[in-house]
Amino acid sequence: MRSVQAQIEIKTSPLRIIQAFLDAEDLRRWWGVARSLVQQKPGGMWVLAWEVTSSGMKYVTSGIIETVHADGYLKITHLVYLHPQKHILGPMEMEINVQAIDANTSLLRVEQSGYLFGGDWDWYYEAAAQGFPHSLNLLKTYLEKGS
Repeated sequence: MRSVQAQIEIKTSPLRIIQAFLDAEDLRRWWGVARSLVQQKPGGMWVLAWEVTSSGMKYVTSGIIETVHADGYLKITHLVYLHPQKHILGPMEMEINVQAIDANTSLLRVEQSGYLFGGDWDWYYEAAAQGFPHSLNLLKTYLEKGS
């Protein structure tokens, strides 16, 4: 199985970065999530939907929060990706690790694993490999503006 990894330094605390992956308003502002259901506890749902119209939701990612530590760690398991023109892809896992570098800066590392090979899996792997760095830059911009 394959994984996609990305990392970035952000001028904020580990707590604030973890919150940005769990809070509905934060997810909307930095990642463009139209709707979400996030139960901020182990065993809680983590469901994000993009491009919601009267016809439905274009992209959905859903998983279960296995571990959450406000000081810098979030693990989401049973991660499934739904796209109207692709097969349902999953299960995968995503780990979000945040380390304080100093009093004002943190290093965020994100890894999504469980990618298989062939067909829609290859498409999704390439999309994630290109998309993760872009998404983390969006998060950096959002958090450093003083969200």
